[in-house]
Amino acid sequence: MFALIDCNNFYASCERVFNPSLANKPVAILSNNDGCVIARSNEAKPFIPMGAPAHKYEVEFEKYGVHVFSSNYPLYGDLSQRVMTIIEKFCPDIEVYSIDEAFIQFKGFEYYDLETHCKLIQNEVLRCVGMPISIGIAPTKALSKIANKIAKKFTFKTGGVYFIKNEELRIKALRWTAIDDVWGIGKKIAEKLKNQEIQTAYQFTQLPGNYVQKQFSIVGLRLYKDLKGEPTLQLDEVKNRKAIATTRSLKHMTSDYEILRERIATFAITCSEKLRNEDGVANMIYVFIRTNKIRADLPQNHTNICLHLPHASNSSLLISKEAIKALKLIYRPNFKYKKLGVILMGITPNNNRQLNMFTIENPKHAVLMKVMDKANKKCGNKLRIASQDLGNKWKMKQNKLSPCYTTNWDDIIIVK
Repeated sequence: MFALIDCNNFYASCERVFNPSLANKPVAILSNNDGCVIARSNEAKPFIPMGAPAHKYEVEFEKYGVHVFSSNYPLYGDLSQRVMTIIEKFCPDIEVYSIDEAFIQFKGFEYYDLETHCKLIQNEVLRCVGMPISIGIAPTKALSKIANKIAKKFTFKTGGVYFIKNEELRIKALRWTAIDDVWGIGKKIAEKLKNQEIQTAYQFTQLPGNYVQKQFSIVGLRLYKDLKGEPTLQLDEVKNRKAIATTRSLKHMTSDYEILRERIATFAITCSEKLRNEDGVANMIYVFIRTNKIRADLPQNHTNICLHLPHASNSSLLISKEAIKALKLIYRPNFKYKKLGVILMGITPNNNRQLNMFTIENPKHAVLMKVMDKANKKCGNKLRIASQDLGNKWKMKQNKLSPCYTTNWDDIIIVK
Protein backbone atom coordinates (compact mmCIF):
# COMPACT_ATOMS: atom_id res chain seq x y z
CA MET A 1 0.00 0.00 0.00
CA PHE A 2 1.04 3.58 -0.72
CA ALA A 3 -0.03 6.89 0.77
CA LEU A 4 0.35 10.46 -0.42
CA ILE A 5 0.65 13.02 2.35
CA ASP A 6 -0.06 16.60 1.30
CA CYS A 7 0.05 19.74 3.44
CA ASN A 8 -3.15 21.74 2.99
CA ASN A 9 -2.56 25.15 1.35
CA PHE A 10 1.02 24.84 2.53
CA TYR A 11 2.35 28.41 2.20
CA ALA A 12 -0.80 29.91 3.72
CA SER A 13 -0.75 27.32 6.51
CA CYS A 14 2.90 28.19 7.27
CA GLU A 15 1.87 31.81 7.81
CA ARG A 16 -0.85 30.67 10.21
CA VAL A 17 1.40 28.47 12.35
CA PHE A 18 2.90 31.42 14.24
CA ASN A 19 0.03 33.83 13.59
CA PRO A 20 -3.17 32.02 14.66
CA SER A 21 -5.20 35.21 14.19
CA LEU A 22 -5.15 34.33 10.47
CA ALA A 23 -7.23 31.17 11.05
CA ASN A 24 -10.37 31.06 8.90
CA LYS A 25 -9.36 34.30 7.16
CA PRO A 26 -8.40 34.69 3.48
CA VAL A 27 -4.62 34.52 2.96
CA ALA A 28 -2.65 34.99 -0.27
CA ILE A 29 1.08 34.48 -0.86
CA LEU A 30 2.98 36.40 -3.55
CA SER A 31 5.80 35.24 -5.81
CA ASN A 32 9.34 36.65 -5.95
CA ASN A 33 9.40 40.45 -5.97
CA ASP A 34 5.73 40.42 -4.88
CA GLY A 35 4.70 39.78 -8.48
CA CYS A 36 1.65 37.51 -8.52
CA VAL A 37 -0.37 35.20 -6.27
CA ILE A 38 1.15 31.71 -6.02
CA ALA A 39 -0.78 30.30 -3.06
CA ARG A 40 -4.15 30.92 -1.41
CA SER A 41 -6.09 29.70 1.58
CA ASN A 42 -9.51 28.17 0.92
CA GLU A 43 -11.13 31.40 2.10
CA ALA A 44 -9.28 33.44 -0.55
CA LYS A 45 -9.87 31.13 -3.53
CA PRO A 46 -13.38 32.43 -4.41
CA PHE A 47 -12.06 36.00 -4.75
CA ILE A 48 -8.44 35.72 -5.94
CA PRO A 49 -7.43 33.52 -8.92
CA MET A 50 -4.12 31.69 -8.98
CA GLY A 51 -1.46 33.76 -10.74
CA ALA A 52 -3.32 37.03 -10.21
CA PRO A 53 -0.96 40.03 -10.65
CA ALA A 54 -0.75 41.64 -7.22
CA HIS A 55 -0.87 45.23 -8.49
CA LYS A 56 -4.11 44.54 -10.38
CA TYR A 57 -5.90 42.97 -7.42
CA GLU A 58 -5.21 45.51 -4.69
CA VAL A 59 -8.89 46.54 -4.70
CA GLU A 60 -10.00 42.90 -4.23
CA PHE A 61 -7.45 42.39 -1.45
CA GLU A 62 -8.92 45.36 0.38
CA LYS A 63 -12.57 44.56 -0.40
CA TYR A 64 -12.47 40.94 0.81
CA GLY A 65 -10.00 41.44 3.66
CA VAL A 66 -7.32 39.23 2.12
CA HIS A 67 -4.12 39.06 4.19
CA VAL A 68 -1.27 39.24 1.67
CA PHE A 69 2.30 38.06 2.36
CA SER A 70 5.57 37.96 0.45
CA SER A 71 7.05 34.49 -0.01
CA ASN A 72 9.01 33.50 3.10
CA TYR A 73 11.00 30.56 1.74
CA PRO A 74 13.33 30.08 4.75
CA LEU A 75 10.26 29.59 6.97
CA TYR A 76 8.47 27.35 4.46
CA GLY A 77 11.55 25.18 3.94
CA ASP A 78 12.13 24.75 7.67
CA LEU A 79 8.52 23.78 8.41
CA SER A 80 8.56 21.36 5.46
CA GLN A 81 11.64 19.66 6.90
CA ARG A 82 9.92 19.33 10.27
CA VAL A 83 6.84 17.74 8.69
CA MET A 84 8.94 15.23 6.72
CA THR A 85 10.95 14.30 9.82
CA ILE A 86 7.74 13.46 11.71
CA ILE A 87 6.42 11.37 8.81
CA GLU A 88 9.66 9.33 8.73
CA LYS A 89 9.08 8.31 12.35
CA PHE A 90 5.85 6.58 11.31
CA CYS A 91 7.07 5.06 8.02
CA PRO A 92 10.74 4.86 6.96
CA ASP A 93 10.01 4.27 3.25
CA ILE A 94 9.39 7.84 2.12
CA GLU A 95 9.82 9.83 -1.08
CA VAL A 96 9.75 13.59 -0.55
CA TYR A 97 7.93 14.58 -3.72
CA SER A 98 7.86 18.37 -3.22
CA ILE A 99 8.09 20.94 -0.45
CA ASP A 100 4.59 20.02 0.74
CA GLU A 101 4.08 16.44 -0.52
CA ALA A 102 5.52 13.02 0.28
CA PHE A 103 4.76 9.48 -0.84
CA ILE A 104 5.18 6.66 1.68
CA GLN A 105 5.04 2.91 1.12
CA PHE A 106 3.73 0.65 3.86
CA LYS A 107 6.16 -2.29 3.80
CA GLY A 108 5.66 -4.66 6.72
CA PHE A 109 2.40 -3.00 7.79
CA GLU A 110 0.19 -6.00 6.91
CA TYR A 111 -1.35 -6.19 10.38
CA TYR A 112 -1.81 -2.42 10.84
CA ASP A 113 -5.05 -0.53 10.51
CA LEU A 114 -3.68 1.92 7.93
CA GLU A 115 -6.47 4.49 8.35
CA THR A 116 -5.82 4.63 12.09
CA HIS A 117 -2.07 4.80 11.51
CA CYS A 118 -2.49 7.71 9.09
CA LYS A 119 -4.75 9.48 11.56
CA LEU A 120 -1.88 9.24 14.05
CA ILE A 121 0.47 10.84 11.49
CA GLN A 122 -2.07 13.58 10.82
CA ASN A 123 -2.56 14.34 14.52
CA GLU A 124 1.18 14.29 15.29
CA VAL A 125 2.02 16.71 12.46
CA LEU A 126 -0.76 19.04 13.60
CA ARG A 127 0.34 18.80 17.25
CA CYS A 128 4.08 19.26 16.68
CA VAL A 129 4.12 21.67 13.72
CA GLY A 130 0.60 23.10 13.57
CA MET A 131 0.30 22.01 9.93
CA PRO A 132 -2.98 20.51 8.62
CA ILE A 133 -2.43 17.62 6.21
CA SER A 134 -4.52 15.33 4.00
CA ILE A 135 -3.64 11.68 3.36
CA GLY A 136 -4.74 9.40 0.54
CA ILE A 137 -4.13 5.64 0.86
CA ALA A 138 -4.32 3.20 -2.05
CA PRO A 139 -2.67 0.12 -3.58
CA THR A 140 -0.61 2.26 -6.01
CA LYS A 141 1.04 5.70 -6.17
CA ALA A 142 -1.29 7.04 -8.86
CA LEU A 143 -4.38 5.92 -6.93
CA SER A 144 -3.03 7.40 -3.69
CA LYS A 145 -2.82 10.76 -5.48
CA ILE A 146 -6.53 10.48 -6.37
CA ALA A 147 -7.36 9.32 -2.84
CA ASN A 148 -5.59 12.39 -1.48
CA LYS A 149 -7.71 14.69 -3.67
CA ILE A 150 -10.85 13.01 -2.33
CA ALA A 151 -9.60 13.39 1.26
CA LYS A 152 -8.97 17.09 0.68
CA LYS A 153 -12.14 17.78 -1.33
CA PHE A 154 -14.47 16.10 1.19
CA THR A 155 -12.67 16.92 4.41
CA PHE A 156 -15.88 17.01 6.47
CA LYS A 157 -16.74 13.42 5.49
CA THR A 158 -13.25 11.91 5.38
CA GLY A 159 -11.56 13.79 8.20
CA GLY A 160 -8.67 14.39 5.84
CA VAL A 161 -7.84 10.67 5.38
CA TYR A 162 -9.29 8.51 2.59
CA PHE A 163 -8.51 4.86 1.82
CA ILE A 164 -9.23 3.23 -1.57
CA LYS A 165 -9.36 -0.20 0.01
CA ASN A 166 -11.28 -2.26 -2.55
CA GLU A 167 -12.21 -2.52 -6.22
CA GLU A 168 -15.55 -0.81 -5.79
CA LEU A 169 -13.94 2.30 -4.27
CA ARG A 170 -11.24 2.30 -6.96
CA ILE A 171 -13.80 2.40 -9.77
CA LYS A 172 -15.87 5.03 -7.95
CA ALA A 173 -12.78 7.24 -7.47
CA LEU A 174 -11.71 6.89 -11.12
CA ARG A 175 -15.19 7.79 -12.37
CA TRP A 176 -15.11 10.88 -10.16
CA THR A 177 -11.69 12.02 -11.47
CA ALA A 178 -11.59 14.09 -14.67
CA ILE A 179 -8.91 12.96 -17.12
CA ASP A 180 -7.04 16.28 -16.93
CA ASP A 181 -6.86 15.93 -13.12
CA VAL A 182 -4.94 12.66 -13.30
CA TRP A 183 -1.40 12.88 -11.98
CA GLY A 184 1.01 12.45 -14.90
CA ILE A 185 -1.41 13.43 -17.68
CA GLY A 186 -0.47 16.80 -19.12
CA LYS A 187 -2.53 19.28 -21.07
CA LYS A 188 -1.68 17.93 -24.54
CA ILE A 189 -2.36 14.30 -23.64
CA ALA A 190 -5.61 15.28 -21.90
CA GLU A 191 -6.77 17.12 -25.04
CA LYS A 192 -5.85 14.11 -27.18
CA LEU A 193 -7.87 11.80 -24.93
CA LYS A 194 -10.84 14.16 -24.81
CA ASN A 195 -10.90 14.20 -28.60
CA GLN A 196 -11.46 10.44 -28.32
CA GLU A 197 -14.29 11.07 -25.81
CA ILE A 198 -12.18 9.95 -22.84
CA GLN A 199 -13.40 12.29 -20.09
CA THR A 200 -12.56 10.41 -16.88
CA ALA A 201 -9.73 8.36 -15.41
CA TYR A 202 -12.00 5.30 -15.47
CA GLN A 203 -12.56 5.61 -19.22
CA PHE A 204 -8.79 5.84 -19.68
CA THR A 205 -8.33 2.51 -17.83
CA GLN A 206 -10.83 0.86 -20.18
CA LEU A 207 -8.60 1.41 -23.21
CA PRO A 208 -6.58 -1.59 -24.48
CA GLY A 209 -3.12 -1.73 -22.91
CA ASN A 210 -1.28 -2.14 -26.23
CA TYR A 211 -3.07 0.96 -27.58
CA VAL A 212 -2.01 3.01 -24.53
CA GLN A 213 1.63 1.94 -24.93
CA LYS A 214 1.59 2.74 -28.64
CA GLN A 215 0.03 6.17 -28.17
CA PHE A 216 1.62 7.29 -24.89
CA SER A 217 4.86 5.27 -24.59
CA ILE A 218 5.96 3.09 -21.70
CA VAL A 219 5.49 5.97 -19.24
CA GLY A 220 1.80 6.21 -20.12
CA LEU A 221 1.47 2.43 -19.82
CA ARG A 222 2.90 2.48 -16.30
CA LEU A 223 0.42 5.14 -15.26
CA TYR A 224 -2.39 3.14 -16.93
CA LYS A 225 -1.46 0.02 -14.94
CA ASP A 226 -1.12 1.99 -11.72
CA LEU A 227 -4.64 3.37 -12.16
CA LYS A 228 -5.91 -0.19 -12.74
CA GLY A 229 -4.52 -1.14 -9.34
CA GLU A 230 -1.32 -2.85 -10.51
CA PRO A 231 1.65 -1.36 -8.57
CA THR A 232 4.00 -0.20 -11.32
CA LEU A 233 5.33 3.16 -10.11
CA GLN A 234 7.67 2.73 -7.15
CA LEU A 235 9.18 5.22 -4.71
CA ASP A 236 12.02 7.15 -6.30
CA GLU A 237 15.40 6.64 -4.72
CA VAL A 238 17.32 9.70 -3.55
CA LYS A 239 19.83 10.49 -6.27
CA ASN A 240 22.46 13.14 -6.77
CA ARG A 241 21.03 16.18 -8.50
CA LYS A 242 21.97 16.72 -12.12
CA ALA A 243 21.79 20.51 -11.84
CA ILE A 244 21.53 23.29 -9.26
CA ALA A 245 19.95 26.60 -10.25
CA THR A 246 19.41 30.09 -8.88
CA THR A 247 17.22 32.30 -11.08
CA ARG A 248 15.38 35.51 -10.26
CA SER A 249 13.45 38.36 -11.82
CA LEU A 250 14.87 41.79 -11.06
CA LYS A 251 12.80 44.36 -9.23
CA HIS A 252 13.29 46.77 -12.13
CA MET A 253 14.46 46.28 -15.71
CA THR A 254 18.03 47.40 -16.20
CA SER A 255 20.81 47.56 -18.78
CA ASP A 256 23.43 48.45 -16.13
CA TYR A 257 26.23 45.90 -16.47
CA GLU A 258 27.46 46.38 -12.88
CA ILE A 259 24.03 45.51 -11.46
CA LEU A 260 23.79 42.41 -13.66
CA ARG A 261 27.35 41.40 -12.80
CA GLU A 262 26.68 41.62 -9.06
CA ARG A 263 23.48 39.58 -9.37
CA ILE A 264 25.12 36.87 -11.50
CA ALA A 265 28.04 36.66 -9.05
CA THR A 266 25.65 36.34 -6.10
CA PHE A 267 23.57 33.67 -7.87
CA ALA A 268 26.73 31.71 -8.68
CA ILE A 269 27.84 31.88 -5.05
CA THR A 270 24.40 30.73 -3.88
CA CYS A 271 24.60 27.75 -6.25
CA SER A 272 28.10 26.96 -4.95
CA GLU A 273 26.84 26.93 -1.36
CA LYS A 274 24.03 24.53 -2.29
CA LEU A 275 26.58 22.36 -4.08
CA ARG A 276 28.85 22.18 -1.03
CA ASN A 277 25.89 21.30 1.18
CA GLU A 278 25.42 18.21 -1.00
CA ASP A 279 29.17 17.50 -1.11
CA GLY A 280 29.21 17.71 -4.88
CA VAL A 281 31.28 19.42 -7.55
CA ALA A 282 30.20 20.90 -10.89
CA ASN A 283 31.87 20.63 -14.27
CA MET A 284 29.85 23.19 -16.24
CA ILE A 285 28.11 26.52 -15.66
CA TYR A 286 25.12 27.87 -17.61
CA VAL A 287 24.27 31.60 -17.47
CA PHE A 288 21.28 33.32 -19.04
CA ILE A 289 19.87 36.86 -19.19
CA ARG A 290 16.45 37.83 -20.56
CA THR A 291 14.49 40.95 -21.28
CA ASN A 292 10.87 41.38 -20.21
CA LYS A 293 8.83 39.37 -22.73
CA ILE A 294 5.63 41.11 -21.59
CA ARG A 295 6.98 44.46 -22.78
CA ALA A 296 6.40 44.02 -26.51
CA ASP A 297 7.17 47.73 -26.98
CA LEU A 298 10.83 47.14 -26.02
CA PRO A 299 13.53 45.29 -28.00
CA GLN A 300 13.84 41.68 -26.87
CA ASN A 301 16.97 39.67 -26.14
CA HIS A 302 17.01 36.19 -24.63
CA THR A 303 20.54 34.83 -24.60
CA ASN A 304 22.54 32.19 -22.73
CA ILE A 305 25.89 30.44 -22.69
CA CYS A 306 27.32 27.25 -21.21
CA LEU A 307 31.00 27.09 -20.19
CA HIS A 308 33.11 24.18 -18.98
CA LEU A 309 34.86 24.96 -15.71
CA PRO A 310 38.69 24.63 -15.78
CA HIS A 311 38.22 21.69 -13.40
CA ALA A 312 35.43 20.19 -11.30
CA SER A 313 34.83 22.51 -8.36
CA ASN A 314 32.44 23.80 -5.71
CA SER A 315 34.50 26.88 -4.86
CA SER A 316 32.52 30.11 -4.80
CA LEU A 317 35.64 31.97 -5.92
CA LEU A 318 36.12 29.95 -9.09
CA ILE A 319 32.44 29.53 -9.97
CA SER A 320 31.56 33.23 -9.51
CA LYS A 321 34.60 34.18 -11.62
CA GLU A 322 33.47 31.87 -14.44
CA ALA A 323 29.90 33.16 -14.17
CA ILE A 324 31.07 36.75 -14.66
CA LYS A 325 33.18 35.63 -17.60
CA ALA A 326 30.06 34.05 -19.14
CA LEU A 327 28.03 37.22 -18.56
CA LYS A 328 30.63 39.32 -20.39
CA LEU A 329 30.24 37.10 -23.44
CA ILE A 330 26.45 37.44 -23.69
CA TYR A 331 25.76 40.95 -22.30
CA ARG A 332 24.45 43.53 -24.78
CA PRO A 333 24.19 47.15 -23.52
CA ASN A 334 21.21 48.15 -25.68
CA PHE A 335 18.67 45.92 -23.90
CA LYS A 336 16.85 46.26 -20.58
CA TYR A 337 17.08 42.94 -18.76
CA LYS A 338 14.47 41.60 -16.35
CA LYS A 339 15.39 37.99 -15.54
CA LEU A 340 18.72 36.22 -15.13
CA GLY A 341 20.10 33.07 -13.63
CA VAL A 342 22.94 30.64 -13.06
CA ILE A 343 22.75 26.85 -13.36
CA LEU A 344 25.54 24.46 -12.34
CA MET A 345 25.59 21.22 -14.34
CA GLY A 346 27.62 18.06 -14.71
CA ILE A 347 27.42 17.47 -10.96
CA THR A 348 29.36 14.55 -9.45
CA PRO A 349 30.17 13.54 -5.85
CA ASN A 350 33.14 15.41 -4.41
CA ASN A 351 34.96 12.16 -3.62
CA ASN A 352 34.55 10.98 -7.23
CA ARG A 353 35.58 14.08 -9.17
CA GLN A 354 37.40 13.89 -12.48
CA LEU A 355 40.91 15.29 -12.08
CA ASN A 356 42.71 17.43 -14.67
CA MET A 357 46.39 16.85 -15.43
CA PHE A 358 47.05 20.46 -16.35
CA THR A 359 44.97 22.51 -13.89
CA ILE A 360 44.30 21.88 -10.22
CA GLU A 361 42.31 23.85 -7.69
CA ASN A 362 44.13 25.96 -5.14
CA PRO A 363 43.98 23.82 -1.94
CA LYS A 364 43.33 26.99 0.07
CA HIS A 365 39.88 27.29 -1.57
CA ALA A 366 38.44 24.24 0.21
CA VAL A 367 39.64 25.50 3.61
CA LEU A 368 38.32 29.01 2.96
CA MET A 369 34.91 27.74 1.79
CA LYS A 370 34.61 25.58 4.90
CA VAL A 371 35.35 28.55 7.15
CA MET A 372 32.94 30.83 5.26
CA ASP A 373 30.12 28.27 5.32
CA LYS A 374 30.54 27.70 9.04
CA ALA A 375 30.63 31.43 9.82
CA ASN A 376 27.66 32.27 7.59
CA LYS A 377 25.59 29.45 9.04
CA LYS A 378 26.29 30.70 12.53
CA CYS A 379 26.04 34.45 11.93
CA GLY A 380 23.65 34.73 9.01
CA ASN A 381 25.59 35.28 5.75
CA LYS A 382 27.87 38.00 7.05
CA LEU A 383 30.90 36.93 5.00
CA ARG A 384 30.76 37.73 1.30
CA ILE A 385 33.05 37.78 -1.69
CA ALA A 386 34.08 41.18 -3.08
CA SER A 387 32.13 40.65 -6.30
CA GLN A 388 28.92 40.76 -4.26
CA ASP A 389 27.09 43.85 -3.05
CA LEU A 390 28.76 44.38 0.32
CA GLY A 391 26.13 46.89 1.36
CA ASN A 392 23.37 44.38 0.69
CA LYS A 393 21.37 47.12 -1.05
CA TRP A 394 20.13 44.85 -3.80
CA LYS A 395 17.34 42.82 -2.27
CA MET A 396 14.30 41.09 -3.65
CA LYS A 397 11.13 43.10 -3.22
CA GLN A 398 9.38 41.66 -0.15
CA ASN A 399 7.27 44.47 1.23
CA LYS A 400 4.86 42.09 2.95
CA LEU A 401 7.34 39.63 4.43
CA SER A 402 6.39 37.93 7.69
CA PRO A 403 9.01 37.13 10.36
CA CYS A 404 11.07 33.98 9.79
CA TYR A 405 10.29 32.73 13.32
CA THR A 406 12.38 29.52 13.17
CA THR A 407 15.38 30.46 11.01
CA ASN A 408 16.40 33.88 12.35
CA TRP A 409 17.27 34.60 15.98
CA ASP A 410 15.88 38.12 15.68
CA ASP A 411 12.46 36.76 14.63
CA ILE A 412 11.96 34.25 17.42
CA ILE A 413 8.68 34.87 19.25
CA ILE A 414 9.07 36.44 22.67
CA VAL A 415 6.65 35.04 25.24
CA LYS A 416 5.71 37.61 27.85
